[in-house]
Amino acid sequence: MIYCGIDWAERHHDVALVDDTGKLLAKRRITDDAAGYKLLLDLLAEYGDTQDAPIPVAIETSRGLLVAVLRAGRRKVFAVNPMAAARYRDRHGASRKKSDPGDALVLANILRTDMPMHRPLPADSDLARAVAVLARAQQDATWNRQQISNQVRSLLREYYPAALDAFATWQNGLCRPEARELLKVAATPTRAAILTRTQIRSALKRAGRSRGIDAEADRIREVFRADYAHQPQLVEDALGKQMLALLRQLEAACIAADELANAVEETFPQHPDAAVILSFPGLGIQLAARVLAEIGDDRNRFADARGLKAYAGSAPVTRASGKKHHVGRRMVKNDRLNHAGYLWAFSAITASEGAATHYRRRRDRGDWHAAAQRNLFNRMIGQLYYCLKTGELFDEHRAFPSDLAVAA
Repeated sequence: MIYCGIDWAERHHDVALVDDTGKLLAKRRITDDAAGYKLLLDLLAEYGDTQDAPIPVAIETSRGLLVAVLRAGRRKVFAVNPMAAARYRDRHGASRKKSDPGDALVLANILRTDMPMHRPLPADSDLARAVAVLARAQQDATWNRQQISNQVRSLLREYYPAALDAFATWQNGLCRPEARELLKVAATPTRAAILTRTQIRSALKRAGRSRGIDAEADRIREVFRADYAHQPQLVEDALGKQMLALLRQLEAACIAADELANAVEETFPQHPDAAVILSFPGLGIQLAARVLAEIGDDRNRFADARGLKAYAGSAPVTRASGKKHHVGRRMVKNDRLNHAGYLWAFSAITASEGAATHYRRRRDRGDWHAAAQRNLFNRMIGQLYYCLKTGELFDEHRAFPSDLAVAA
């Protein structure tokens, strides 16, 4: 067999081809453009690459146009972690030398010696990959929105606590359009104290509010006119300008998160696995799309449910050596899937009586809240693996049978 290793860079890529004995057959530096990709494919074809028997490729990234070109057809592409590749590099020399062509040779030899120990990129459908792009982008936008919201909140605590008190009763607080509109017209507590009832009502209407405007305007006006400590006027004005700059970032983040959420709602239901995933309690469209984005729709990606549980970080890991034996949570995992699993289990506790019973049983055994939720997620993701394999929808009675049913 022939093995290919590619050291990825921004402007160019180094390619190395080796045979079964480790002999270097060819090395080439290609540019990161269509001409370079064609040169790479011609080089692979020169050494026997065909549609039925493609040459496997190892590279240190799983994204980009180069990876997309290599994944066309039946070729196996292995995304090797750069830290793992650095460990393999030490096997080839004690001088700790490093070069881009040398790294490409190391990656090719990784496949030659340890290809069964590495997992190729999954053969997901284009629709599943599109859902993954949108779901991950929406998740990043949500995290970015929360980060900027925390910055605005921290700044308001320094000079404008009345705004925090006025928005405390609203869900999502500073991320709501009503809060952003009010902060635009009243960036400082001095300006907020002189707002009229009409100005507050107009701001609420511009934000899209249609009910309870008069009562809410009266409540906000009372809060803004309450007695609070103030910064010196010049400092207060400067802090107000800083807050407006952060507010523009927050508004952009909120718009991006909402637009991406709408895109997910349009794309995810088109996937064949959407009905199965949405049948599970605690999973809405956004959270279900995140789950699909991380597990994909390649049925051969995981050998069994245990592999998926380990990938999600829900299965415990055992560390045993001599007289020492410790069972704890898994640290190396898919962080996005693990985060989605935490929210999934948290929602399932209130959406499913069986899930709530399982959670309470784990708490009674002495588990902490996070450990009990992780155990529930571990059980439900195993059930999801089975349902996706068989095409069945979630069944509450089969997933969490009662004690009487088990006895019968």
